[in-house]
Amino acid sequence: MDSKSYQDHFFKKAKIAGYRSRSAFKLIQLNNKYKFLKNNINILDVGSFPGGWCQVVKEKIKGGKILGIDKKKIEEIKGVKFLTGDFLDEKSKSNIINYFNSNIDVILSDMAPNTTGNKSLDCIRTNQLCLDILEFSKEKLSKKGVVVSKLFMGEEFEEIKIKAKKNFKKIHFFKPDSSRDESRETYIHCSELST
Repeated sequence: MDSKSYQDHFFKKAKIAGYRSRSAFKLIQLNNKYKFLKNNINILDVGSFPGGWCQVVKEKIKGGKILGIDKKKIEEIKGVKFLTGDFLDEKSKSNIINYFNSNIDVILSDMAPNTTGNKSLDCIRTNQLCLDILEFSKEKLSKKGVVVSKLFMGEEFEEIKIKAKKNFKKIHFFKPDSSRDESRETYIHCSELST
């Protein structure tokens, strides 16, 4: 099966399963490997449009709170709260903190900025978002919490690795099968805050 038909396979699979995006399978594969979706936990999904990751979370866990945030308005999912806003804004961050009213157990981010067509610039901007997630997690993640964030293999990869190692006891990198072969995207899985 060539790369394109392999991707179409995930697109069709998503349609059949009722997922809003084929990236839902990336989260399923990440969770199969690291087992971070558990009952009665607080989960934040950053850059959650169109809601595919939140659908997976809702299927996998019972109890706890699920919050998704994105600049685009997301169609409702029962049992999931959505905020429309920019995660980087202080107002959005304070809305997130107020909603959970306690520490967050898992922070997910499949977030990428709108592409410019300049691969190098897009890579830098996506990786900056990953660094922002790591920074936020330092303050708001529970001690045994987990961060899963998209990043691109590029110049900032080392910077992300250094920051993650400073903040967390365990870090891993994983590229799900459902990622396009030619894509430089990978995911970082961080667990157990160091401080």
